[in-house]
Amino acid sequence: MSEHNHRSTLIHEELPAEHEDPLIRVLHSVIRNAIRLLAVIMALVIIWSVAGVVLVLYERLTTPPVLLLDYSDLFDVFGAFMLVLISIEIFINIRLYLGSNVIPVQLVVATALMAIARKVIVMDLADTGPDYIFAIASVVLALGVTYWLVAKREKLADGRGSGLVVKKTQSAPKEAGDS
Repeated sequence: MSEHNHRSTLIHEELPAEHEDPLIRVLHSVIRNAIRLLAVIMALVIIWSVAGVVLVLYERLTTPPVLLLDYSDLFDVFGAFMLVLISIEIFINIRLYLGSNVIPVQLVVATALMAIARKVIVMDLADTGPDYIFAIASVVLALGVTYWLVAKREKLADGRGSGLVVKKTQSAPKEAGDS
């Protein structure tokens, strides 16, 4: 069984093109086309986000002191960069969903991790209470464990860590004096 066929038996299609009910077939088609539109819009958002990073960097570098960034400027620039990266991850989620009709759970969780990492990177601890920090820490921990479990499940599903793959070894012929 090929890897693609094996994986398709482990996961289900969210919006199959073939369905016994004609109304469901039409609705699935409408949703797939809406997802295509989202992909186009997301590509435009990425372009605008990159322009935003350039604008933020330009504004920060042209305000006195010129060509120097303080730590708050760096956080603004890092936050803008992270937004672009998150936008790209969301686009990849959409593209993978279009290509397979299956929600890429591991990538969705990784995108959520990146979004919460952005929040942590740009967080101003002077204005943040302990409850908020504990909540963010809980979300990071939960997403990290979820990502680990999903990655482990994917590894097991592919047969790379399940112990199901057995290597054949050739043993050398025994010599007359070996016991």
